[in-house]
Amino acid sequence: MNLLKALATVGSMTFLSRILGFVRDTLVARIFGAGLATDAFFVAFKIPNLLRRMFAEGAFSQAFVPVLAEYKTRRGEDATRTLVNHVGSLLALVLLVVTVIGILAAPWVVYLSAPGFHTSPDKFELTVSLLRITFPYILFISLASLAGAVLNTYGKFSIPAFTPTLLNVSFIVISLFFVPYFDPPVMALAWAVVIGGVLQLFFQVPYLFKIGFRPRFNLDWHDEGVWRIVKLMGPAMFGVSIGQISLLINTIFASFLVTGSVSWLYYADRLMEFPTGVLGVALGTILLPSLSKTFSEDAHVEYSQLLDWGLRLTLILALPAAAALAVLAVPLVSGLFYYGAFTIHDVWMTRQALMAYSLGLLGLIMVKVLAPGFYARQNIKTPVKIAIFTLIMTQVMNLIFIWKLQHAGLALSIGLGACLNAGLLYYHLRRAGIYQPQAGWRIFFLKVATAVVFMSAILHFAMISDDFWLHIGAKLRIIYLFGLVALGAISYFAALWMLGFRPKDFIRRTTV
Repeated sequence: MNLLKALATVGSMTFLSRILGFVRDTLVARIFGAGLATDAFFVAFKIPNLLRRMFAEGAFSQAFVPVLAEYKTRRGEDATRTLVNHVGSLLALVLLVVTVIGILAAPWVVYLSAPGFHTSPDKFELTVSLLRITFPYILFISLASLAGAVLNTYGKFSIPAFTPTLLNVSFIVISLFFVPYFDPPVMALAWAVVIGGVLQLFFQVPYLFKIGFRPRFNLDWHDEGVWRIVKLMGPAMFGVSIGQISLLINTIFASFLVTGSVSWLYYADRLMEFPTGVLGVALGTILLPSLSKTFSEDAHVEYSQLLDWGLRLTLILALPAAAALAVLAVPLVSGLFYYGAFTIHDVWMTRQALMAYSLGLLGLIMVKVLAPGFYARQNIKTPVKIAIFTLIMTQVMNLIFIWKLQHAGLALSIGLGACLNAGLLYYHLRRAGIYQPQAGWRIFFLKVATAVVFMSAILHFAMISDDFWLHIGAKLRIIYLFGLVALGAISYFAALWMLGFRPKDFIRRTTV
């Protein structure tokens, strides 16, 4: 299997999902703006979304995929299918219980996650009502993530990568056609979340059948593989989900700030998730099964080379993305969100958060590459220790930055915390001898940095001024924004080409 081709496939599917996500957020911004209703919805959506990333895409995937790859490599297809059914049955049962508890305990959950809302009874009650609708999302999307992990382990990357687009389609359709039928209108968004989760789960089932899996409830409390996964999941929740836990704590801080702070952070985070998803999630998705298989075969040199390949791709793609987010903050925010109820003030406040987030983009994406270096080896202890330390330091930075920078200080803490997390993961991989950098890193970095500076200078002059973007029409903003993005990409990759980079340099093959 060509890993670069697989990365392009997953990245393109994720790119489609992110584009639809921007359409979704543009509609939400246009219809609801940034105020009480959106603050309530984003908190209600963030909680099950956080649980999804912790249980499903986070701890569960990192614990499940290495064990699944080991079964597939060493124990055969029958044992692998049995493991999947046993794990899926236990996961479904646990998630059902969690969902029921979440619905019943919604007021307490909201109070803990956004205590500042308690001073506004209307906002608090609306958030509770929205959370009770959105909470079942964790059940459907976690089972969808289980299906996706199985498909990824068998090299079927495109289906799980496409699946998230269905959530955005659900949002778009309901926002366009069904909002007037709900009271209050923001309730429509909560139902869009649940419908999107159901669609993502059942879309993947036929593809599981094609590779020979027949999902069925088959609970076995004595399955050794199941309990290995459970033991790995507990501490993995900290290691993989540190960024999400920090975001939740940021929501708590932001709930005490002026109305709109939660929404400004959300819109900025959505822009950050574009490169994080297209590159970081895509790299993590294809690296974890490949690293797990390589480790099960005791191919230590290839293991290190896979990590090196992932880190080089991260640098060559994440560094220009971070620079572009900072330089084009106002064009991006105004071009995507400055419509209807979304005001000029909202543009400036979201811009502040986006520029602060951009400082940590490289760290956020590097964590997606470095963490699998431990989890593929079923090493949970080291990244957990790093994650706990990072979480503590992030909250210390929150307390320092929030007084002067307000919501932007919270974004800055997340970014710097991610860089600290990535740096410590890298240090421990090197110290343990798991990763040995390949030759040529210094000249590689200098060439990439040169291309990034070249691109940034062109974008700075081409965007004219921030004020220009706030006073031109909506259609022109979109046209000019696409032009700027294209100009940035062309100038960057042209500079790389002139510096001697070629696509064939990054081709890497492995077996499924």
